[in-house]
Amino acid sequence: MQFAEQGEKTGWSYIEIPVDIAQRLKPGNKKSFRVKGKLDQQQISGVALLPMGGGNFIMALNAAMRKQIRKGRGATLSVQLEVDEKKIALCPELLECLADEPRALQNFNKLPGSHRLYYSRWIENAKTASTRAKRIARAVTSLSRGLRYNQMLRAIDNNGMDR
Repeated sequence: MQFAEQGEKTGWSYIEIPVDIAQRLKPGNKKSFRVKGKLDQQQISGVALLPMGGGNFIMALNAAMRKQIRKGRGATLSVQLEVDEKKIALCPELLECLADEPRALQNFNKLPGSHRLYYSRWIENAKTASTRAKRIARAVTSLSRGLRYNQMLRAIDNNGMDR
């Protein structure tokens, strides 16, 4: 399926995970969580199931996943899922700097895992050491102020700073 033309995530392809299946995977859970398994014969891991209300979830299918399964809109897909308990490694330099800033660390730890990962990947995707250092400083400062990732990026854009 795809979100409608005017949908928040226009263009995303996704599969619906009904409430009964989601509850078998993670009983009583209403928040996003990661799964692993197979889509047809293609292995997947670390893929988020996103809550959509009423207990139903969706799994977004990015371009790489769609290319691997070679299926179009409306096609039948064999889905095998289980909860993926594997911890995602975060940028060690960010964690080291956060350890020196208790307020920033406390705010970081309050974030959902996916949001912590946004910060980490943003830093790790820097092309130079100086950009990486700037991003770590910006992240720690923003977290000290209690900003979420998207709020930090907006603040950077509003100040005419590069990312």
